[in-house]
Amino acid sequence: MTQAFVRYMRSFTGFSRDARLFLVTTIVYGAVISLYWADFNLYVGAIGLSPSTMGELMSVAMLAGVLVALPCGALSDRIGRRAVMIGGMAMVAVAMLAVLPGNVALLFVGVAALGAGSQAVSVVQIPFIAEHTRPDQRNEYFAIWFAINNMTAVVAMLAGGAIATVLATTLGLGGGPAPYRVLIVGIALLGVLSVVTVLPLTSDRPGLDRPRRAQGHRFGIAVSDRGLFARLLLPGFITALGAGQLIPFLNVFVQKKFNLGLPEINAVIAIAYLGTTFAIIAQPALARRFGRIGSIVLVQASSIPFLLVLGFSPVLWTVIVALAVRNSMMNAGSPIFDAFAMEHVSAAERATLAAGMTLSWSLGETVAPLYYGELQSRLGFTTGYTVDFITIIVLYTIATSLLWRWFRGADRAAREVAAAVGEAEVEPILAETPVTLLEHA
Repeated sequence: MTQAFVRYMRSFTGFSRDARLFLVTTIVYGAVISLYWADFNLYVGAIGLSPSTMGELMSVAMLAGVLVALPCGALSDRIGRRAVMIGGMAMVAVAMLAVLPGNVALLFVGVAALGAGSQAVSVVQIPFIAEHTRPDQRNEYFAIWFAINNMTAVVAMLAGGAIATVLATTLGLGGGPAPYRVLIVGIALLGVLSVVTVLPLTSDRPGLDRPRRAQGHRFGIAVSDRGLFARLLLPGFITALGAGQLIPFLNVFVQKKFNLGLPEINAVIAIAYLGTTFAIIAQPALARRFGRIGSIVLVQASSIPFLLVLGFSPVLWTVIVALAVRNSMMNAGSPIFDAFAMEHVSAAERATLAAGMTLSWSLGETVAPLYYGELQSRLGFTTGYTVDFITIIVLYTIATSLLWRWFRGADRAAREVAAAVGEAEVEPILAETPVTLLEHA
């Protein structure tokens, strides 16, 4: 048992220089994104805008991401993932300054810039990791990358909310939106710092280290098996349709239902991220025990009952527990699926697939907030959220079922390979023979 644990912990070591440096970027940029997601909707509410406007702002941000996803993937093949990350992070920093005055027109401009910038970063992060890690490292690296993102969110939310509130009081800025404005300035400064952390990464302009896309693909889009791409993308799109109508607005839900202030609501969201961190670290071990797809389906299906507690319990501590468990279970499989997806397409297709993954998620989250805003306007707070929770449960169930139906054969094929050549050789073989293994799915 002890030896097995030591071997498991060693699997999280031995990464390349750029892979290690990228974890520093993950910490700084992760703080930017987590603080935005935790507090922006609360800021919008604090300056007196309606839930329907809140939903429209979220949709505009997601639509901007949809529009830039594929072009950014193609651009990263020409100028490198590093250059696209720098541009995207700089745009996020500028976007935060645009939303600071609270003017409605500037808010829409700011969220559009933020959606485009954050999407540019999202599109290239996964291919960057795949190109700077060995196949046998990817499960563990993706897991630690997600875990660091979550731990960063915990610290940022606990510290950010408290510091912003104290500074607003100390500077005599008053209550209402003042603490949120202080926080937004801090997010902008962190955005600039995130750009600085990317600069030491080795330039990855296309060359011998990364194969160029095959000639003949239009607009930089490389897809050799459309059916495979559709199966990899559709469950995420369905999940996003559910998540987009509820998850970005859970802070508003918990704040209004239990009358919490900025530090308290940030602490609640931080606890949820903390639970996710531990689940993600454990996920590679689950993947070895149950298979990649088996482990993903297991944790996602287990999260669904906790949505009922989260949505309908009148007791705060049970809602906090349900939120933490739901987040940890639903998100724990993400790094494993990202590694799985990247290894089952060719190197020339990775940016296209990564763009497709973020694009499908953004499409879902473009439509869903409009649905949320309409429900809140027509049905009110309690009934509107009731319909939201029921809808998300149905959509999560469908998405999880499709993952199992389409890809469980990949686990079987991986076990057959392991039995034939030994566990140590499985990952390189999976990376080198992507489509063959999925023909059994």
